[in-house]
Amino acid sequence: MSYEDFKTLRVKCDNGVAFVTLDHGELNLMDWAMLGDLDRVGLQLAADDAIKVVVLQSANPEFFIAHADLGAITTLPAVPAPREQKLGWVHALIDRFRTMPKATIAKIQGRCRGGGSELALACDMRFAELGKGVLCQPEVGVGIIPGAGGSVRLPRLVGRGRALEIILGCGDFPADVAERYGYINRALPGNEIDYFVNSLATRIAGFPAETIALAKRAASMDDATLEDHLAEEEKIFLQSVHTDAAKRRMAAAVAGGMQTAAIEKCCFTHIWAPLAGV
Repeated sequence: MSYEDFKTLRVKCDNGVAFVTLDHGELNLMDWAMLGDLDRVGLQLAADDAIKVVVLQSANPEFFIAHADLGAITTLPAVPAPREQKLGWVHALIDRFRTMPKATIAKIQGRCRGGGSELALACDMRFAELGKGVLCQPEVGVGIIPGAGGSVRLPRLVGRGRALEIILGCGDFPADVAERYGYINRALPGNEIDYFVNSLATRIAGFPAETIALAKRAASMDDATLEDHLAEEEKIFLQSVHTDAAKRRMAAAVAGGMQTAAIEKCCFTHIWAPLAGV
């Protein structure tokens, strides 16, 4: 299968492993273009019998994905559009990395916030680089909630208390703390993470494809209600987007430099002070 004509990512296949490298400007901002590419590449990978493992990584050493584009969020409707499918488009394309019959791995070397964190959470495994990997759900700080799976997946991974610390605190979690919380599988030194992830992916790809798919299915039996919860999360997220507070805070955040490299490189634990009272 040919993996070409993507604007925000590129794909390299090697011995049953597909390396999907995100490469979209200085922030790897999750905008409509990136979402469209993730949708298309996810559908192709899911249908490719030659692929057993998918590794998501970034060409940008500072950003895995900064977060979702606030400008795109402001264009969303107040309620989900009528549809036959349980999940909306964004939830469906992200959840595909959970449901596809391939092992999916997020290799995080840089900042992974908001929608980037939610994409990583949908993967089967997450590994982050010590000293560089940073995870965060900053949505509440701009008046909305994590609406692409973060509100549903985090409590299942780390427990309700820690999930609320992450979601309500809107602070950065370095790789070592994220590992202790269960946010990621492991935090690895920079001189080890590529070798570790590549070796793990290659080892898994050496096993029968059908067995990999069945093992994922068996390990996912607790996910029986996950789609229902994602659909409910979407409704609550859209409700949050259309509050007066969200409109004020998203506008103020963009005006204050959010979605520029200078601000996005700052520690999000302290970035909210200028928005006090907005």
